[in-house]
Amino acid sequence: MTLRKVKNQAFIGFCLLSVLFGLLVLSSVLYSLIGNGLAGMKLELFTELTPGPGSPGGLKNAIVGSLILTGLGIIIATPLGVLAGTWLSESNRSSKAAETLRFLNGMLMSAPSILIGLFVYELVVVTTGTFSGWAGATALAILALPVIVSTTEEMLRLVPTTLKEAGSGLGAPRWRVITKLCYRAAGPGIITGILLATARITGETAPLLFTALNSNYMTTDLSKPMANLPVTIYQYAMSPYEDWNQLAWSGALLITTFILMINLLATVLPRWLKARKAAIKS
Repeated sequence: MTLRKVKNQAFIGFCLLSVLFGLLVLSSVLYSLIGNGLAGMKLELFTELTPGPGSPGGLKNAIVGSLILTGLGIIIATPLGVLAGTWLSESNRSSKAAETLRFLNGMLMSAPSILIGLFVYELVVVTTGTFSGWAGATALAILALPVIVSTTEEMLRLVPTTLKEAGSGLGAPRWRVITKLCYRAAGPGIITGILLATARITGETAPLLFTALNSNYMTTDLSKPMANLPVTIYQYAMSPYEDWNQLAWSGALLITTFILMINLLATVLPRWLKARKAAIKS
């Protein structure tokens, strides 16, 4: 066997070992979550509020609060991210303004979430004088924004130039070509980016500690502190009470399951949309 083949086999073996190691870590995490979290998966978990020490209860208010904060964060980030990504895709590659925005977007994507939380704390919480759901949603929107911007730009750049030229050749203005042709062609990829951004912010704890904080009550008032799963899990996992520890395990299993479902949807949905589009054409 030649040296080239030995190097090739060694590289392939190293890649396989890396895959096996990653699967081992992932399976260990899932095993711990399922083994400890399933014990608390009861109807009361979804129908009762977070309890005091030694009292029965569930995570209803935390689940509802997390859905509100995550949904509102994505609602804020999606139009801003899609519009910014569209502008970047249509701008000249040599544009200094576009390059600066791409650089800042990359920095924002890699910024620690706790820094985003501190920024929103100074911007919103200190200004208003109170923790609030609006502050939490703003922090989550900032975290989701760079993912949507990058995905939208890349997907729109993959749209064939001939498709844009065909629309322009029919006399359609540029904005109509983008909205009626480019968005339709790049739609599955943009939706995937939005779903991945949702999965990115679902389990964030640090920014919510500085913004939405937490609450033991059921509230939908965004001007007040709002219950959420990540902070509740953090607080209950650090407590000395076994019933709170069990709720923390169950909450962690809920968040993990939700994120896995979103990632699965982000994989399956674009394929389904493409298959549906091909079936309509045929």
